[in-house]
Amino acid sequence: MSVNTERYESAVARYFEAWNSTGAEAVRKAVAAAWAADGGYTDPLADVRGHEQVAAVIEAAHEQFPGFVFRLLGAVDGHHDTARFSWELVNQADGSAPVAGFDVVTLDGEGRIRQVLGFLDRVPAGA
Repeated sequence: MSVNTERYESAVARYFEAWNSTGAEAVRKAVAAAWAADGGYTDPLADVRGHEQVAAVIEAAHEQFPGFVFRLLGAVDGHHDTARFSWELVNQADGSAPVAGFDVVTLDGEGRIRQVLGFLDRVPAGA
């Protein structure tokens, strides 16, 4: 069975580009490149739809964790219009990764994100 992993890897690369963009304008542009116009993002802390709301969630994460970047853990796995991958939030100063999770994304025909379902596997105490 042959699976076109490039489609999933490309979508996930754009996803991380959005999460790792800095500045409101850069985040908005990256979200627009990664998500369908009515695309959504759902995790234990958020349930939003549309570019503006997704960008607001990303900006809030940057405020809560300044100096951190999201990094892919392992390979992207996918089939049909669905991909899954693990990630961690890494402190650029000391390399620690207090937050880690697992996301499942569904893609539209152009490879843009229709929906993200995020799960948190590791969170700091008191968060």
